[in-house]
Amino acid sequence: MAKADLEIAGRRYALSCAPGQEARLEELGARFDKRVMELTEALGDIGAERLFLAAGISLLDELDAKEVGVGAKALDDRIRTLENRAATLLTDAAARIEMLSRRVDEAG
Repeated sequence: MAKADLEIAGRRYALSCAPGQEARLEELGARFDKRVMELTEALGDIGAERLFLAAGISLLDELDAKEVGVGAKALDDRIRTLENRAATLLTDAAARIEMLSRRVDEAG
């Protein structure tokens, strides 16, 4: 088991991780530290536990907002595809109706 050393809000933490994942975990730790420091500036010294909780919740909120945006885009794309398909089917149907109308006129 490998170990990554993180510094969050001025405190050092050693976390175990899979070999080769140290750099990624340290990068994530640095990003989390940045969020914690931003919240410290906004909220003041509310204690590490509350600060970490606030940082975690704010990150989850940000993640949810991105997932909703991705989901909305996928839905918009699906609707656009269905609209295009419906337009093609209606155009084909109109052409068949026109052809049948001509045949009826010619037969009459």
